[in-house]
Amino acid sequence: MNAKRIIPCLDVHDGRVVKGIHFARIKDVGDPIVCAMEYERQGADELVFLDISATVEHRHTTVGLVRETAEKISVPLTVGGGIRTLDDFRELFDAGAARISVGTAAVRTPDLIKAAAEAFGSDKVVLAIDAKSSGTDSGTGEEKYSVYVSGGSEDTGIDLVEWAIKGAELGAGEILLTSIDRDGMKTGFDLEMLNAVCAATDIPVIASGGGGDLASFSDLFLETPVDAALAASIFHFGLYTVGDIKNELRTHGIKVR
Repeated sequence: MNAKRIIPCLDVHDGRVVKGIHFARIKDVGDPIVCAMEYERQGADELVFLDISATVEHRHTTVGLVRETAEKISVPLTVGGGIRTLDDFRELFDAGAARISVGTAAVRTPDLIKAAAEAFGSDKVVLAIDAKSSGTDSGTGEEKYSVYVSGGSEDTGIDLVEWAIKGAELGAGEILLTSIDRDGMKTGFDLEMLNAVCAATDIPVIASGGGGDLASFSDLFLETPVDAALAASIFHFGLYTVGDIKNELRTHGIKVR
């Protein structure tokens, strides 16, 4: 078993880290640089920096803040939000990003994934997918999920599993899969959704949305083959540290870094 990664997420709006529920009702959490340094101190394997309003506001990611954050930490920083062109990729790599996450732009222009993978390498391209339950398939009885874009405000009608397969075929090196239904709820990860995507693709998957008590993280890695868990609320509001989660995983024989 490869070592599992624990990844705090910094959702950034107007230069501040925020957190909401179901992608709404956001609350101010703090300064992104201060948060990033603290999570590295706690033992985070990497960090994800998402400019959550960049796409909706039709602007680019706050490059200056990305640069300042990257300069203060040594763990890899994945950046997403408002990225639409290869020039956006280059600018953020120059600012210190280790990897780039694309969601809405990938749906709008799928060839962006292929072009970025060819230009920078698949390992530098993360396909961000925000998904929500669309009901049960009447034929199979399996839960179905729809892909959402623009900060979770627009249902594309695209089937989650089909999009994950296509994204992998286009060259994405990893999938960051967020359950909108579970976002901010701290009720546990959507294991059925995660297993469906893992079974359909052969690239690593980061689970996001629903991390709550310590057991939810051990359940995640014991019951799905995901490579990493991303969380925000539990870290931002001091419920647990990265170290707390890693210690819990070790007690279940789950390898961590």
